[in-house]
Amino acid sequence: MIFERLRLRNFKPYGDASVSLSEGVTVVHGLNGSGKSSLLEACFFALYGSNALDGTLDDVITNGTEETDVELWFRHDGQRFHVTREVRTYGDRASTATCTLETDDGELLREGATDVRAFVTDLLRMDAEAFVSCAYVKQGEVNELIEASPADRQDTVDDLLQLGRLEEYRDRAGEARLGVGDVLEGRRGALENLDERIERKESRDLTERLNALESERAELDEEIERFESEREKAETTRSEAEDTLAAYEDRRAELSELETEIDDLETAIRETEAERREVESELADARERREERATELSEAVAAADVEDGDPETVAARRQTLSDRESELREELLDARDDATEAKNRAEERRETAADRREQATERRERAEELRGRLSELQETLSERRERRETAADRRDELRAQFDDAPVAVGEAASLRESIQTELSQLGESIEDTRTDLKEARSAVDRGEELLAAGNCPECGQPVEGSPHVDALDERRDRVEQLESELSALQDEREELRERRDRAEALRETERDLEGVEDTLSLLDEQIDETDERVTETRERIDEHCETADRLESEAADAEADAEAAADDAETARERVADCNRRLQSLEAATERLDRIDDVREARREAAAEVDRLEERRDGLAGRNDERRERLTEKRQRREELAAAVDDEAVETARERLSNAESYIEQVDRKLTELRERRDEVTNGIGAVRNELDELDELREERETLAAEVEALETLREETAELEETYADLRGELRRRHVDILEQRLNETFDLVYGNDAYSHIELDDQYELTVYQKDGQALAPEQLSGGERALFNLSLRCGIYRLLAEGVEGAAPTPPLILDEPTVFLDDGHVSRLVDLVEQMRGFGVAQILIVSHDDELVDAADDLVRVEKDPTTNRSSVERLEAASLADLRPTADD
Repeated sequence: MIFERLRLRNFKPYGDASVSLSEGVTVVHGLNGSGKSSLLEACFFALYGSNALDGTLDDVITNGTEETDVELWFRHDGQRFHVTREVRTYGDRASTATCTLETDDGELLREGATDVRAFVTDLLRMDAEAFVSCAYVKQGEVNELIEASPADRQDTVDDLLQLGRLEEYRDRAGEARLGVGDVLEGRRGALENLDERIERKESRDLTERLNALESERAELDEEIERFESEREKAETTRSEAEDTLAAYEDRRAELSELETEIDDLETAIRETEAERREVESELADARERREERATELSEAVAAADVEDGDPETVAARRQTLSDRESELREELLDARDDATEAKNRAEERRETAADRREQATERRERAEELRGRLSELQETLSERRERRETAADRRDELRAQFDDAPVAVGEAASLRESIQTELSQLGESIEDTRTDLKEARSAVDRGEELLAAGNCPECGQPVEGSPHVDALDERRDRVEQLESELSALQDEREELRERRDRAEALRETERDLEGVEDTLSLLDEQIDETDERVTETRERIDEHCETADRLESEAADAEADAEAAADDAETARERVADCNRRLQSLEAATERLDRIDDVREARREAAAEVDRLEERRDGLAGRNDERRERLTEKRQRREELAAAVDDEAVETARERLSNAESYIEQVDRKLTELRERRDEVTNGIGAVRNELDELDELREERETLAAEVEALETLREETAELEETYADLRGELRRRHVDILEQRLNETFDLVYGNDAYSHIELDDQYELTVYQKDGQALAPEQLSGGERALFNLSLRCGIYRLLAEGVEGAAPTPPLILDEPTVFLDDGHVSRLVDLVEQMRGFGVAQILIVSHDDELVDAADDLVRVEKDPTTNRSSVERLEAASLADLRPTADD
């Protein structure tokens, strides 16, 4: 993956900034606090949004502004992408306003912060945390791993290798286990409480209480039924008395009503006679209006130039005018359509001409941009070919070292192992010989002491006449022989050590040769890729130029078509004006015909009004005749009702009604008492039944709760097993990572310290590091100098980078390697080792390395330099890129 370009607006200390990035080593150079690290954070933010920030969205907006834009162009796996994020402040908080991901052609792939982040995570096969942990060696981190305590170092490396999440999952499982335990204790307490409640309810004899209450309610029902029967009889007597009294009241009411109706009828007859006279007057006026409308109709017929005002004649003339109007309107619509079509065609062709010319200009501009890019690619191609020639020369030099060597290339390690084996065996022989020599010398010394004392060195008897005196001479000869053998063995060991050193030197040459071969392979791939891009760029330039010529020709044709269409539009507008004039004449003739219809309709309405008033007059007369007949009938009914009233029967009915109402009142009081008692009993029955239902529910609830307790006990056991599984899995994954990380770390360590006194590194399962000197002595990293510790830790972080990058399936090429202020703890003698480390990472296939530093010495390692400066007056940062060709003036010369 390669970062190609970054554009910022109001991002942290940057107002408006843009910088291009390329493959190779780029040093982001500037004073502390100038804004170098903010450039890297902008790249991470563009890819992953707020997930890649240490703070919030509010922190990325420049102070004094309310919005920020970040754009990043990057290449990955042969494709180019462009991501844009815009953040706006709404009220008191900032949020993402726009987020898009496009291809290099402008095709929209994703839109929205969540979708873009998900797409990038899937594309790179890394989320924000994994990407930053893999690619970014943060400022000040270079000494952190060594100086940290064992526990802190273990947590830090686990987090970098994404193993910390397993500890988080284990903690969650532990919390879940404790939570399940809390819930289980609560459920057990609830189960005990249910058992106590069930026992209390079972001790209250609820079934016997229910039977007694139901018996009492049956007796109350019988007594209530008897009283209700007697009350119905009393209600019958009261009803009969009420009917008699009601009939009496009905007759009195009917008499009163008849008197009122008679008065109303007499009043209505008088009012209707007055209304009929008013209708007679209106009728005379209506007849006069009817005659006036007939005269107006004759005048309208004469003005319209028709034979008569007959509706058929008028309709025929109207149809003739309507047909002509339809023809004219169709002609008008055609003329308007022609005018609009011609006008639109002219505008469209003018827009097409402008668009084609604009596209042609853009094509030529893009061709110019591609020519600039072509020049850059050609320069890059030349530089890579030069680098390849240099690497090829270096390879030949290294291979030449094997011309007079005892082994061929690739066999130095085997030779060293065989020599080391011989040395080990020879060392054992030397130790055995030394032991024998020590024993022989001890025997000679002891013999000489006995001989000096006059005793035999063998048996300790007096030496005079002893046959063993000559054995001392033999032992002295043995000592001389062993001393000669020991000297020969030591000489042989020195010779073997010289051969081993020669084999080790050849092995170092082999390693250098492997690195050069890897570099040559990478350069060959890069040269082929750059050569293809040069050819592709030339083809695209030719394509843009040809397209621009074609677009300009199309623009000229479109302008000619626009002029012709404008002439057609003017002709069509003249036709529209002529049609409008003829339509106005037809509209005037149609209005005169409308006048005939309006007057004829008014005459018809006047005649209808006459008929209506005549009908109303006759209706009023007929209604009064009917009222007079009804008035006679009501007067006769009034006389009949007056004769039918019986006062004695009415008095008897009133007495029976009073007695019945008194009895009903007494019965109602008794029924109220009985019903209240029945309600109390019924409520008691309901309460007992409710308690029985509650008892059943409590038993069911207990069964459910007992099952829950059993399930929770099982769940607690399972969460404990899960917690243990996460711990075992973390340990197993750490062991696997340690083996690979140790291998990667030693590959880097060989380059950095291979020619010094250090041999190799061992890494145990707790990430405890041990450095071995070439004499076999083990050293803790804390025993190294400050510069060595810093360089050692950089080697460790580069090893972690390679492990993470190689572990991302299909993520080729690897993400950029970013070193933030790596020289903080390095002395002058170790900066060159850092440069070697950077070159080695390039040899491992890291296409882009970004080094953020204020150190001028790292300029020598840069292919490109990005200079960051901050204006002290505005507190705003600016960025400028210096390409490889411009760095020669900045690098120190041999004379300097």
